[in-house]
Amino acid sequence: MARRVFTVAALVAVAALTGACTQAVDGLARAERPDVSKVSGLEITTGESGPKPGVPDADLRVENGDGGEMDRLAINTLADVEEYWGEQLPKNFDGKKFEPVKRLVSYDSNGAGVEICRTNTKGVANAFYCSLDDSIAWDRGELLPMLDDAFGPMAVVTVLAHEMGHAVQYKLGEAGGVTQATPSIIKEQQADCYAGNFFRWVAEGKSEHFRISTGPGLNQVLATMFFIRDAAGTSAEKQGAHGSAFDRVAAFQFGFAGDPKRCAEIDEQEIKGRITQQKFDSQDVDTGQGKGNLKVDDRRYLDLLEESLRSAYNQSGATPPTFEQGGASCPDAKETSPAAYCPATNTISIDLPDLVKIGTPPKRGQKGGIGDFAAFAEIASRFSLSIQKATGYGLEGPAAGLRTACLTGAWAGTTTEASDKPKLKLSSGDLDEAVAELLADKSLIAADVNGTVVPSGFARVEAFRDGFYEGSGLCTRKYGA
Repeated sequence: MARRVFTVAALVAVAALTGACTQAVDGLARAERPDVSKVSGLEITTGESGPKPGVPDADLRVENGDGGEMDRLAINTLADVEEYWGEQLPKNFDGKKFEPVKRLVSYDSNGAGVEICRTNTKGVANAFYCSLDDSIAWDRGELLPMLDDAFGPMAVVTVLAHEMGHAVQYKLGEAGGVTQATPSIIKEQQADCYAGNFFRWVAEGKSEHFRISTGPGLNQVLATMFFIRDAAGTSAEKQGAHGSAFDRVAAFQFGFAGDPKRCAEIDEQEIKGRITQQKFDSQDVDTGQGKGNLKVDDRRYLDLLEESLRSAYNQSGATPPTFEQGGASCPDAKETSPAAYCPATNTISIDLPDLVKIGTPPKRGQKGGIGDFAAFAEIASRFSLSIQKATGYGLEGPAAGLRTACLTGAWAGTTTEASDKPKLKLSSGDLDEAVAELLADKSLIAADVNGTVVPSGFARVEAFRDGFYEGSGLCTRKYGA
């Protein structure tokens, strides 16, 4: 975050909160109130995720393989993904037959290089699709083991399902809305979406080799999307751009909730209206914690935060809560950290040491928090509870948690006219911090007044994104139970 004004260019104009909790939003007829016990219509499950036990390995021809665990994981993934597209391509694209990828190549980036796609793989820790010879290649030596160690085997499945998405683009050609001249951000968003299509199929129990829970399992998949995001400050117009975590997770979720035709509809017009990835600008200062990250315990920034929240919700008619530092007993709610809302006193208490922990971004190779936006958004979530109380909504339970996430997203999406007065501004990477916080086990952005969180990180991120793009009117209609 930086000083000045919350804005993500013109795209968030549709998310303005000027009508507060009673504002009607265009297109709400299509927004059905969700069952908070489900993820895109599927029950929230917490079982095992990963390879199914006792299932024979697939038999696909692989060049340069070593027969090890990573190759078996990759082969089983690609066999299942090809089975999925064998069913779905003709079903969704006028009978178009899916032709399996011609070459599958395994290599070890730490060993001798292999020539693939006019590239020597020595030192290339990557997985990729190459249209020149219709091949998919993966690094079994460094990349796949790292993903497996960090996020589990379904992280490997995520990456390879994405690469098969590129193969689908190539095989569809203009029927899928992609040509050689198509900007990379569109291709990557489509591929993330196609990966989401496949994971829905897995979650429905149709995959031969894999299973995934819609709770912790999908959380790990989305965490993988966060890990492979573009760095903060990278322009979406840059050649090779893949997208921010916020944008990549959105595309995956579109695919999980929709069909392959929805993914093929991702085009330049949609990207211009939706993509949040942006370069840093002159207002994104470095206060010693990396560009765009403010010191969250600085009184100036806490005052600006409170001002932005009052401005965002000023037309609700609610009396704004008062702020105090340090914990205080509350007769009708449990204490949460780093911020807590007490309905009885309409007060938000802030634990500054805990706020600093969350607001301090991690340094390379070291543990840390998340960043300033995550910390400020946790306070914003407690502020939104005061608005919900004043306008007659319940503060406990899953619906309250998702409504809180949505209203926090709506606050993040507000814009104001330029002013000579100092304001807060959404900076590059802030929305990725929101994704990281929302995927945490104890996310406060998506928690009710007592800190109880919906078990699905997928649902939390979706609710936040709803508010960010469409404003509070959608929040109260969609999550207003």
